[in-house]
Amino acid sequence: MKRDEKPWGGRFSEPTNRGVETFTASIQYDRRLYRQDIEGSVAHARALAKQGIITKAEADAIRKGLREIRADIEKGIFVFHPDDEDIHMAVEKALTERIGEAGGKLHTGRSRNDQIALDIRLYLREEIGRIIGLLGDLKGGFVESAKRELGVIVSGYTHMQKAQPVLLSHYLLAFREMLDRDEARLRDCLKRVNVMPLGAAAMAGTGIPIDRRYIARLLRFPAMTVNSMDAVSDRDFVAEFIFAASLIMMHLSRFCEDLILWSTDEFGYVEIADAFTTGSSIMPQKKNPDVAELIRGKTGRVCGNLVALLTLLKGLPMTYNRDLQEDKEPLFDTVDTVGASLEILTAMLGHLRYNREKMEEGAGGGFSTATDLAEYLVMKGVPFREAHGIVGRIVAFCIRNGKKLTGLTLRDFKKFHKSIEKDVFRCLTVRQSVDARKVNGGTAEQNVRERIAEIERQ
Repeated sequence: MKRDEKPWGGRFSEPTNRGVETFTASIQYDRRLYRQDIEGSVAHARALAKQGIITKAEADAIRKGLREIRADIEKGIFVFHPDDEDIHMAVEKALTERIGEAGGKLHTGRSRNDQIALDIRLYLREEIGRIIGLLGDLKGGFVESAKRELGVIVSGYTHMQKAQPVLLSHYLLAFREMLDRDEARLRDCLKRVNVMPLGAAAMAGTGIPIDRRYIARLLRFPAMTVNSMDAVSDRDFVAEFIFAASLIMMHLSRFCEDLILWSTDEFGYVEIADAFTTGSSIMPQKKNPDVAELIRGKTGRVCGNLVALLTLLKGLPMTYNRDLQEDKEPLFDTVDTVGASLEILTAMLGHLRYNREKMEEGAGGGFSTATDLAEYLVMKGVPFREAHGIVGRIVAFCIRNGKKLTGLTLRDFKKFHKSIEKDVFRCLTVRQSVDARKVNGGTAEQNVRERIAEIERQ
């Protein structure tokens, strides 16, 4: 095949319009699949030779030529021509130029439809493994931070109002739990990615007697697709990955949102190291949490990629349609964005300085131990709903008189309920509140220590 010839050109009586070539080309972004495309082609050549469809000499020439093409791409000396539609054609044309007629035999028994399905699965299998590794690094970072800050108390919030005091370590481990679920989702997604589609050809399977099981073994796939029509049109695994990635980014964004709030002068709970912040072009005093803000912003892009892909897929008739070319840019952008966000947040996490004193001081505000007082009454035999009302009236009294719960006397308390005794003062400080929450999964320091030990054993 000549450089300017199309693989499908025999049917057509005039050349493709240049505008159409530019509009339909994907080589500018799918060239990043070159390793996977070449790996799949090497396996396909071996399979063709195994069945006697091409000779061993031809297979050897194909494999040698493909290795040389890969080396040239990695050296940056391979020329991607504008008239190459995609990575498949770029590699195949270059191979034919180098080894002659044998290169034209490589496409026997396969279509670009099952070829791209294979390439994406090989690519995503590798990238999921890398992202799982990055998740592990960040999970470890949260555990190390939790160990370092053990004993530090911070206000927990609901509705962005102070709710109850918790250990900062308990808060940090909450994000570790989110990331643990993210990793589990990716591992489960990997089962559906790791299925070999080659042999589906255009959509009906191939009449060439290739050994699909042999190819699957060569490419380390534990399973093969069982329906050729589904094999070439399936992008569920891409959507599933981007969904899992969207949840990862959402979890990172939630942590970053807290960092952004906590680093304000109004909170003053945390200081982000200078190396992970930027300044203002006009206000010399500014120290901006740009890394956290960008992770929060990039989350919208990844979620948008999911919507774009689902919208792309929802109206496609069976089987392969050129619309599916548009699956790669959202996928590549998601992979790049999630990977970069995990790496930078892991690096930044170890350079956060928490204002422990201010956190604990803030944790005592907003009557944050009011629930402890209600539970105290419950343990005295007062029904919870009644106890809730009693404590509500006590809080209202404090607000009217400018007092805190810890500032009330026993006489003050007894005005609201006779069962309140001097032992009430044991439940009113933030540290006593935290230590009381020994229920499994609660914020008591004993629980947090046990959870850290359990994680480290795992």
